[in-house]
Amino acid sequence: MVSSFYPSPQQKQIIEAPLGAPRSTLLEGPAGCGKTTAALLRLLHLLSLGVRADTIIVWVPQRSLGRPYVEALRQPAVPAGARVDVLSIDGLARRTLDLFWPAIAGPAGFEPSREPVFLTLETAQYYMAQLLEPVLRRGDFGDVVLARNRLCSQILDNLNKSALVGFPPDEIGERLSAAWSGQSSRARVFQAVQETASAFRTYCLQHNLLDFSLQLDTFTRHVWPRPDCRTYLLRRYRHWIVDNLEEDIPVAHDLLREALSQALSCLVVLDRDGGFRSYLGADAYGAQGFDTLCESRITLDSAFVSSPAVQALSAGLTREVSGTGAARGNVPLTGENIASALSMLSEHFSTALLRDVAGEVQRLVEVESIPPGEIAVLAPFVDDALRFALTQEFLQRNVPIRTHRPSRPLCEQPAVRCLLTLARLAHPHWELCPHKEDVALAMVQAIAGLDWVRASFLADVVYRKRDRRPRLSSFQEMQPEAKDRVTYTWGMLYEGLRVWLHDYAAGAALPLDHFFSKLFDELLGRFGYGFHNDLDAAAAAANLIESARKFRWALESENLDELGTCYVRMVGEGVVAAQYLRPYGSVEPNAVFIGPAYSFLSENRPVQYQFWLNANSPGWGRRLFQPLTHPFVLTRRWQRERQWSEEDEYRSGQDMLRRVVLGLLRRCRTRVYLGLSDLNPRGSEERGPLQEWVQRLLRDAARSTPAPPAAGVIPEAGGV
Repeated sequence: MVSSFYPSPQQKQIIEAPLGAPRSTLLEGPAGCGKTTAALLRLLHLLSLGVRADTIIVWVPQRSLGRPYVEALRQPAVPAGARVDVLSIDGLARRTLDLFWPAIAGPAGFEPSREPVFLTLETAQYYMAQLLEPVLRRGDFGDVVLARNRLCSQILDNLNKSALVGFPPDEIGERLSAAWSGQSSRARVFQAVQETASAFRTYCLQHNLLDFSLQLDTFTRHVWPRPDCRTYLLRRYRHWIVDNLEEDIPVAHDLLREALSQALSCLVVLDRDGGFRSYLGADAYGAQGFDTLCESRITLDSAFVSSPAVQALSAGLTREVSGTGAARGNVPLTGENIASALSMLSEHFSTALLRDVAGEVQRLVEVESIPPGEIAVLAPFVDDALRFALTQEFLQRNVPIRTHRPSRPLCEQPAVRCLLTLARLAHPHWELCPHKEDVALAMVQAIAGLDWVRASFLADVVYRKRDRRPRLSSFQEMQPEAKDRVTYTWGMLYEGLRVWLHDYAAGAALPLDHFFSKLFDELLGRFGYGFHNDLDAAAAAANLIESARKFRWALESENLDELGTCYVRMVGEGVVAAQYLRPYGSVEPNAVFIGPAYSFLSENRPVQYQFWLNANSPGWGRRLFQPLTHPFVLTRRWQRERQWSEEDEYRSGQDMLRRVVLGLLRRCRTRVYLGLSDLNPRGSEERGPLQEWVQRLLRDAARSTPAPPAAGVIPEAGGV
């Protein structure tokens, strides 16, 4: 893509700027104007000038945003052996902690004679759950009713916020209590949160365990301040390319301010309307101060992604938000433009709306020959019910899809549940007997084409519990009538699965990650079984294998049975999964994207068509309910003596919705479909801010031009 791109004069000025004149440049503009492309070509230009690759660093807020740079460096035109580091602050922290561990372990409170153990999100939740157990027994969380995995993840999130903002972790409870304006009983809950967080931090220090927060805190407080460490990093990295600065965290901004002041060259890329990751600690307002640190400033306004009609829709929606001003762009807002960029899909029931969406996607793919990968179906939240309903609609129409839910627990993925059930069956001495329904579901996933009716009947016949141990009987032992109901084809595939599990159980036990890998390679990935040619199932299996391997490394136990039972129980209780990326170089499947709007924005890629589901839902302007943490209170900008009010909630929701809407439209080439239904899946009516914005926009367009405002009529309050 980069090799065939012809830069604009402004982009060419950025790409070919001589070293040191100017030394630092701030590049800003809306999404889709070519900022990242210019930064990519600047990187390749530096290499072509003979700049050593190991002196260049590409800085991104998260690993997924660095993928375009990694792919660009794999091109044949790049000099052989060019190894440019593409890092985020946590990646740099991990590397430097490994390098300087003997020097900083003691001052940071660790045991210097022992190696550090880096925790994943799953292993951190495992240790947190052990410390949370006595607090739950005392009832210190009062009226806060959450699943244990959610309690763990929110307390860990508080520790993460303290590290990425830069305040001491023992201030978490105090800051949350000071901002709370509800019942006084919540103060006891925040005290319990503080006690659990402090106990977790103490335990990690005693056992050389480093979760994300402790990695970042140790790096910013004990590595970066050391003159020898800082000098090493600043002398190694002399040329900096910083992308998506607005999505980065405050302590990263602190580091960048010092690093960029001593670099030979630096290019800082900023989207002033970004900041989608604020709920994860991104500081879009702090990023705006970099314009005074850079010697030159270049603004790109050209839109290479959105059509003129979509640009007009974006500008019009921005003007409808009070106090935000108009979006950049000179495209007039007319009824014709809106009709070209916006379509309505309205139904009384939400199920009918999903059928309409799937039908229109099928028409785009089959009639207009739109690649499925150029279509995204988005919603504020995607729960299991919505995901299942959409999946079924698209499967019936033979339209390929891929779904993404970053916070979805591992156990909610069918392929993972299948592997966990088979692990229980293959290790009967664990005495972890699965439910009969789980055995049937595992057979549906493990045997290609097996339906639920046959699988349920088969589980009823062959699955037994004896002496608290699970047992599967042979297909050959079944009565002839039962064999006929299952059929010989499915029966022989089941028999192959049973024999494999039986033979494994009779041999020497393997580490659980080795077991999953062996099961996939020798059976499930072969023809006739469910993981064969199923990329989603294979990806889920790979994630589970990586998770189990890191769990084994973190616990450092020689008892394989203890490790296996602990891991199976932990995942079965709904531990929130870490983020797993596809390997670099892998091809993204050409499939319709289904997921939350935030997840789509995090991928930072454009599509031709977007479908916004449940556009009348308040969820489009509302953050997730998290009673034990707060993404805005635990920031640098929040005044600690203030209480969080309903007005603050409203304004933050409006601001985030504006950023999301602009981000989506700037990543849409042709058209947006707005999906509305009178009744939500729970059978009640809803009305949200996104619907109100579009209504005002259509009324303004109707007054400004005699043309019809859109292909459809958006419903007013109270119905369609």
